[in-house]
Amino acid sequence: MNRYPLWKYLVIVIALLIGALYTLPNFFGEAPAVQISAGKVTVKIDGNMQDRIADILKSAQIEPKGIQFERIGANGTIKVRLNNTDTQLKAKDVLQKSLNPDSNDQSYVIALNLISNTPAWLSSMGAMPMYLGLDLRGGVHFLLQVDMRGALQKKLESLSTDTRSQLREKGLRHSGIERQGDTIVVRFPNQEDAASAKTLLNSNLQGLEFTVEKSADGFKLVGKFKDSAVKEVQENAVKQNITTLHNRVNELGVAEPVIQQQGQDRIIVQLPGVQDTARAKDIIGRTATLESRLADPIKTYLLSGELPPPGSDVFKMGDGRQVVFKKSVIFSGDRITSASAGFDSNQRPAVNITLDSAGGRVMQEITRENIGKPMGMILFEKGRGEVLTVATIQSEFGSKFQITGQPSTDSANDLALLLRAGSLAAPMEIIEERTIGPSLGAENISMGFNSVIYGFTAIAIFMIAYYLLFGVFSVIALSVNLFLLVAVLSMLQATLTLPGIAAMALALGMAIDSNVLINERIREELRAGATPQAAIATGFEKAWGTILDSNITTLIAGVALLAFGSGPVRGFAVVHSLGILTSMFSAVFFARGLANLWYGRKKKLDKLSIGEVWRPTE
Repeated sequence: MNRYPLWKYLVIVIALLIGALYTLPNFFGEAPAVQISAGKVTVKIDGNMQDRIADILKSAQIEPKGIQFERIGANGTIKVRLNNTDTQLKAKDVLQKSLNPDSNDQSYVIALNLISNTPAWLSSMGAMPMYLGLDLRGGVHFLLQVDMRGALQKKLESLSTDTRSQLREKGLRHSGIERQGDTIVVRFPNQEDAASAKTLLNSNLQGLEFTVEKSADGFKLVGKFKDSAVKEVQENAVKQNITTLHNRVNELGVAEPVIQQQGQDRIIVQLPGVQDTARAKDIIGRTATLESRLADPIKTYLLSGELPPPGSDVFKMGDGRQVVFKKSVIFSGDRITSASAGFDSNQRPAVNITLDSAGGRVMQEITRENIGKPMGMILFEKGRGEVLTVATIQSEFGSKFQITGQPSTDSANDLALLLRAGSLAAPMEIIEERTIGPSLGAENISMGFNSVIYGFTAIAIFMIAYYLLFGVFSVIALSVNLFLLVAVLSMLQATLTLPGIAAMALALGMAIDSNVLINERIREELRAGATPQAAIATGFEKAWGTILDSNITTLIAGVALLAFGSGPVRGFAVVHSLGILTSMFSAVFFARGLANLWYGRKKKLDKLSIGEVWRPTE
């Protein structure tokens, strides 16, 4: 009656083993480390950098505990785990001198950090501790507002250029194109041309919907954004701004930055461990400027020690070559409306670039007069320029063109990212700013941990005193619930925050409620005269329906908080919902396994240790 088949015990054992594996990393704490990340968007860190760092440390007689490479988007970061803080400071100084010989032009950010002290054998299996949120580790918090109207105006300017190009290609004469608010207006002297243009533009420009209207001097074609296009432009603006912010935050050397969208037009930036608010604001708000210039057709590259021609500028490429450019700028990064990787007509990697109308007109004039001459892209950051690419102008082009000559699709993707990362897709402003000190974070951890321990202890004392042995079963099941909850959060690599700890404390009280229902149901069966074995079976079976209903209704509330909440509310909802799921396993499945293991082998029972005396019916 009260015996589990072998497979159920195997499920319990496997669940406990997996839970132990993923909970264990949270007990190893953190080790001092040095983090190496890119100080410029043109600097790329990959796996090969590990060997270079290992050689630098070896020559300085510093023995690291481990060197690990982590990929972040198209770039990466390297973390060196060390034995103590003294070695950490020494390693930082050595790496700073070796990787940044010119203190005024630093290519790498060498930052002190703390990383998980998890052994390599656990990390190799993907077992990592939970991340600590801003409120537990300290740092800075920014809430940024994205100017959606600015993003729409930028897109509208690009579409007006496309409109002019489409009409010119088809030979449709018009009296002028202008932007009026959020619309594009094209004037025509007669209705026939307006109707033809409407058909053409509606089929080729997917983002706009054109309609013909009567005007004082003839007819006009009015193009308005479709609702779907407005949504797409706004979503792309937020996504591109988030990508740009990720690139900029890398310079701060933050271990686990949180950069995520909030609502439709806001972005949250949380930088755990960063205390210098002014430095963080400078990095987040900085702008890398992109310029396109003509290279000197006679002397494009300079040899070492060679002087440049008078009236020209010299900038370095990533490989150290010096390129000679004319001083006049063709267009700057704010003229680029989009940049994406693709392929040319020969299926070679290329970068597709789209300029706004003003940039397209200038580009058309310059390329018409300089076919066969070299042109380059220069990225200016921190007052210094670095050449991204140099290509030969093959033919006249306007607002849309390709940069070819990329060696691989990865390099084309990187170049497209750099061209986009030079400026934001839409302006942003900081509307909220908070700083949390590390001492406050440590105090939050202590208080949160104590609240969970004190709550668990109080529940354990009450349950054991009131339900005796079945109270012990309940406490063990509650321990397993907390154990599995931490394991699941670690498996998901969730960020633990103070609301998450509050949800853990709440989960203890809600999880034990299931055991109370089961124990009380067993007591009722004993009072009704059922035998102990029958009372155990009936108690678990009959209480299951009530437990399921109550947990589902609570889970619905948790899912609602997760769907409609944001920030701390969502953090609470995640832990709350997971705690409900793990409690249903531990309170029912695991607790019954303990009862079956203890009482199931006995065919006849005279009593149960549940605080209720069994009296057989006469």
